[in-house]
Amino acid sequence: MKKWRSVITAALLSLSLAVAGCANQGQSSGASGGDEILVGVLLPVTGNNATDGKDMQNAIEMAVKKVNDGGGVLGKKLKIEVADDGCDPQMATTAANKLVSQNVAAVVGGYCSGATLPSSGVFKNANIPMIVPAANSAKLPAQGYDTLFLINGLTPDQAQTAADYMGANQAKKVALIHDNSAYAKDLADFAKAAVEKSGGTVVAYEAINPEEKDFSALVTKLKGIGPDATYFTGYYAAGGLMVKQFKQKGVSGLFMVGDGSFSEDIIKIAGADNAEGLLITATPTAEFIEGAEAFTTEYKQTYNNLAPGPFSALSYNAVNLLVDALKRANSTDHDALKKAIKETKDFKALGQTISFNAQNTLDTSNFAVLKVAGGKFTLAK
Repeated sequence: MKKWRSVITAALLSLSLAVAGCANQGQSSGASGGDEILVGVLLPVTGNNATDGKDMQNAIEMAVKKVNDGGGVLGKKLKIEVADDGCDPQMATTAANKLVSQNVAAVVGGYCSGATLPSSGVFKNANIPMIVPAANSAKLPAQGYDTLFLINGLTPDQAQTAADYMGANQAKKVALIHDNSAYAKDLADFAKAAVEKSGGTVVAYEAINPEEKDFSALVTKLKGIGPDATYFTGYYAAGGLMVKQFKQKGVSGLFMVGDGSFSEDIIKIAGADNAEGLLITATPTAEFIEGAEAFTTEYKQTYNNLAPGPFSALSYNAVNLLVDALKRANSTDHDALKKAIKETKDFKALGQTISFNAQNTLDTSNFAVLKVAGGKFTLAK
């Protein structure tokens, strides 16, 4: 899933990374020297989205420990190298090039689509497979990279989930708000098409600056319009403030956010009372996944009773998928590993069975609608 300041910025970075990656183009070797297999991890360690980045890193480290405690893979231990993309295209490009220089066998990560777009190009030029557990802009698979594999549902699936829920709840007049990031704009555009296709009307389509703290002008405008539902497709830092201000000013209708705002931080920022009834389109967290009880218990025991985050289970799945592919490839060679990931069929993971289509994305959407009740996320009825 994400944040960047402009689509143009990432496009320019994608062009510039071709120069940085040309020395590695066609490279098929993977890091496997000594007794370790080096795996790159690209996440937001700093910035507004660091909370979700840390949750993902926790799950990745937990999966790696379990693999290593079980004897490793191909007779070697996994070792991760974490690089901070800060959910920023420029930082992501620098971080990706760092991982390439370390000759990682593969990369697990990608939270913000805006940062994942240019970094995926760096890995493509170096022929390094990348498994993405969170970022889900439709622009990612549209690049056509044979090194890029997404195990989260895409924005069109999420948009349709939102439109279906709004339609089922007689929300015909819909306001859409995005923050001009790649992911948020993408989701808003697909939501607009889905709402209109289902017979609804988009009564407002607005963009905000995610660094703003005061949305009073937008709140006043939408209160005058009177939407049946408002769908904010950006991130929780702005989303929490917006939820709070909409509730305090009495804007009509449902308030729904996309998975970029799926974080307990949105409840903290908005305040539990203001967040009550908030709807979220997202991949369900581990607590809602049948068969993930042991994972949730182990996660809490490992991380001081902290519950798994929105993308913890998917990040855990990404590591296990990579390990499965390493075994089937019987090699860390980039070409062999890329082929093995591509050929994944019915891989059983937490809350999902993974097979890849021609675009290297999931065949089946994994989105649901959640609801805040009593200060906690629950499955919406």
